[in-house]
This record gives sequence, C-alpha cells and structure tokens, in this order.
Amino acid sequence: MSEVDLDPVIHSASRLRVVATLAALDRGDRVSFPRLQKLLDMTAGNLSTHLRRLEDAGYVTQTKTHVGRTPATYVELTPAGRLAFERYTQTLTELLKGAQE
Repeated sequence: MSEVDLDPVIHSASRLRVVATLAALDRGDRVSFPRLQKLLDMTAGNLSTHLRRLEDAGYVTQTKTHVGRTPATYVELTPAGRLAFERYTQTLTELLKGAQE
C-alpha cells in the first residue's frame, strides 16, 4: 500500500483532527462549533474552511439554528464520514505494520 490509499480529504492534519474528534462522539451526537473550535484550538475561519471541505465530501453536517436569539451551529460526523475515518485508520495501521516488517 502507498500514501495514495489514504483518503486525501481526511489526510490533512487539521481535517484529521476534526474527524478524529467527531468520531470520538457517539453516533448521532453533535458538538457546537465554538466547543469544537476550543477543543481543536483553531481559529473560526480555519475551522470553517476545513468543515466546508469535509461537508463537501459528505463527511460532516452542520446544523444552523438559534438558541434564543443567538445563532448556533452544531457539527456532526455523518455515517459516510465515520466509515471514511474507519477506513483511513485501518489503512494507516496496515501501512505502519508494513513499515515495521
């Protein structure tokens, strides 16, 4: 196997951090944008850019709503995103095992 087998959408370090964080949540759970931003220590603009790329790939959904009069955005890993992350980690594990042999 080669690096070509790793999902290029997830392989970016920042997007990998986003997907790994969301994958740690239970299926169907979501996190608020500010909480995710704080957990990852990313700027709002940087996080938004990476979320957009993940959303375009079908890996995350963003739900925009209001809490009272305050806008709120929630982020969730889709089933396709969870499967892509599982495949990514499996491929990476295989690559690392192959490097140790």
